[in-house]
Amino acid sequence: MNKLICIILLLFISCNQINTRNLVSKEMTAEKLLGNINYQAICYGGYRTQTRDIIPTVTELKEDMLILSAMNIKVIRTYNVHHNEIINLLKAISELKETDTNFEMYVMLGAWIDCKNAWTKENPIHDQESDRNAIEIDEAVRLANKYPTIIKVIAVGNEAMVKWATSYYVTPNIILKWVNYLQDLKKHGKLSKELWITSSDNFASWGGGDSEYHLEDLNKLIKAVDYISIHTYPMHDTHYNPVFWGIKENELQLKEKEKIDFAMLRARDYAISQYTSVVNYMKSIGVNKPVHIGETGWATLCNELYGKLGSKATDEYKAAQYYNLMRDWTNKIGISCFYFEAFDESWKDSANPSGSENHFGLINLQAQAKYMLWNAIDKGTFKGLTRNGKPITKTYNGDEKALWLDVKTPNKVLKN
Repeated sequence: MNKLICIILLLFISCNQINTRNLVSKEMTAEKLLGNINYQAICYGGYRTQTRDIIPTVTELKEDMLILSAMNIKVIRTYNVHHNEIINLLKAISELKETDTNFEMYVMLGAWIDCKNAWTKENPIHDQESDRNAIEIDEAVRLANKYPTIIKVIAVGNEAMVKWATSYYVTPNIILKWVNYLQDLKKHGKLSKELWITSSDNFASWGGGDSEYHLEDLNKLIKAVDYISIHTYPMHDTHYNPVFWGIKENELQLKEKEKIDFAMLRARDYAISQYTSVVNYMKSIGVNKPVHIGETGWATLCNELYGKLGSKATDEYKAAQYYNLMRDWTNKIGISCFYFEAFDESWKDSANPSGSENHFGLINLQAQAKYMLWNAIDKGTFKGLTRNGKPITKTYNGDEKALWLDVKTPNKVLKN
């Protein structure tokens, strides 16, 4: 009889623990996640081949989620719902949560937004939208309602307003339309009131750059979103706007590593200045709400503008410096940084395997952790974990001298 009572008591306690964990999961909100140092964020795509026609399986996506979780990454950002990767990803996270009630992974779900005639032979019409947009938004709503304990943010568009995205950008009124639509669903109980709505875009698109973006529709959008998600890419500006990129006159006598370290500090400060410019613009129109970094990153290889024949920006040492500097800064001031990106993806520039877009990941397609994660390997962070059946090992076989053979010092001299 006593044994039976003990068994019943243990079952009662166990059920209560499960219910408590589920309650905690349900109560975790975007407001609590974003800026929380215990919930690091990253941009994620799990494609392993040179085409998005080959969708990662649930098993493959589980591998990735366990790797990221081991790194204390618990919030991931996706980009669209058109491809079935997101369906498999949400299944993978759900199954991991069922297996381990302590497992946590949350999603900033992207709904891709295009203008009319985007990606066609016709001229894009930037103040009219693609018919596909409504389908993206409807599917984002469906998924957010189906997976409320996982999806905590919907981002309307990705770099959808910045004018250098000439193939597809839209005017701010189109983003505003869909943000208002989602906010209205929240008001009427058709989406969780705790779900945050944003758009993730270049810092200039949020008013932090040229005054041509300072439109009334942008001001309305800033007031409509729950928070602002900005992109900043100093790496790209080592070519396009290299005011910060080079070696100062008073640094010329330093060792090569020291020269590069100072250059990377200036790259971080450049990113900070872009973040600050958005905050300042937001406040100038009487708004004060959270601003987080929706994307920033540094490629490790490039055979064009940013590589050895260009600005000499891309290698694993500089990428590691930038990663650590940005994590340290964003953690210190209490904002999220969705670092771009978790794993290399080769579909992004399939015609050019050495193109920078294929090499922004922290881990490459051979399951090798790049230099910024070598310490994590040494600590046993990835022990027992695999990607495509391969254990996570170090690039360059862990030989730092070999790595440094690929590190080049910028040759531009900056005035003090």
